[in-house]
Amino acid sequence: MTPGARVAAAIEILGDMSDGLAAEQALTRWARRSRFAGSKDRAAIRDHVFDVLRCRRTAAHYGQGDTPRALMIGLLHQQDADLDELFSGDGHAPAPLTGQERQFPMPPQDQAVAWNLPDWLIPAFEASLGEAANGAAIALQDRAPVFLRVNTLKTSRDQAQASLQAEGVESKHNPLCDTALTVTEGARKIRNSNAYLQGHVELQDAASQAVVAALPKGGRVLDYCAGGGGKALALAEDPDRKVFAHDIDPRRMADLPGRADRAGAQITTLRTEQTAQSEKFDIVLCDAPCSGSGAWRRAAEGKWTLTPDQLATLNQTQDDILDKAATLIAAGGVLAYATCSVLRDENEDRVEAFLARHPGWSMTYSHRFDLGPNGDGFYTAHLTQD
Repeated sequence: MTPGARVAAAIEILGDMSDGLAAEQALTRWARRSRFAGSKDRAAIRDHVFDVLRCRRTAAHYGQGDTPRALMIGLLHQQDADLDELFSGDGHAPAPLTGQERQFPMPPQDQAVAWNLPDWLIPAFEASLGEAANGAAIALQDRAPVFLRVNTLKTSRDQAQASLQAEGVESKHNPLCDTALTVTEGARKIRNSNAYLQGHVELQDAASQAVVAALPKGGRVLDYCAGGGGKALALAEDPDRKVFAHDIDPRRMADLPGRADRAGAQITTLRTEQTAQSEKFDIVLCDAPCSGSGAWRRAAEGKWTLTPDQLATLNQTQDDILDKAATLIAAGGVLAYATCSVLRDENEDRVEAFLARHPGWSMTYSHRFDLGPNGDGFYTAHLTQD
């Protein structure tokens, strides 16, 4: 496909999304009806679509509208692309720009447009992040770096780095965690690399790794909201831990046994009723469902679909999870709370609400991981009974 044809495909996919399809559904539908597209074509088209989602308001500003074509024009203008080449009308490229489409406005003065956030989230970002709010909003407009977790059950960080380099994957040490690498080149080669296939590395955000690294060592540990099991695998790197994983929907953990086997990790999965019947745990980690606002550069659709009512529902879910998990803690144990959110409503406010509901508990650790080049935005806190 030509670069112009890729732009036309992105416009088509954005059109499907404007009809109500989620981004991944629209991309999958397009791929199924476009078998001619190669892997590089699909990757480039995907990048166009997600770049629009990250910068939708400024794309609409420069494109002078929110139609799929206007959004792509506005996005590519921001990226200093050659619009005459991409919108040539030749072959499968979109039609040339009209005179009106070439009248690009001055940079936006409206804060919500410049930050590429819904209006209602601006006060929440400012209240949650203070002076860091502007930097976080801007960071969410860029593609996320690729981070790897080195599996120390099988290798060291330097050895993993050398193995990846031999297969064209360049990386550097990430300062957030001793197991973390930031990929600087060759990210698309990771999944076919020997280091990945042999379980020496896993794709995992560096701040997510740091959340695990901050926990006490050893003991019986339960990853209470395990999902795919990334944190459970990181927990299992400590040979003195006995690691368990639970999720309210066990189907989310379907791939975990295979991933654990590849990593050489021992993880026992538990259903909800089994957690209540089990021996108490020294650590229960609750990586709670959240807005994902700290990771919206990876899943930018979330910032346009989140509503105040949905955030309130998430807060109730977070409170319920903490209350249930607290009953599973052994004497002297730690209840660890974490989200990949930058919003105070989902972080400090939830911990304060828990402490208000549970006299005799106290917070012994609290930390925010800033959204930036070294990791996504994360929050974690440790709670113990006095």
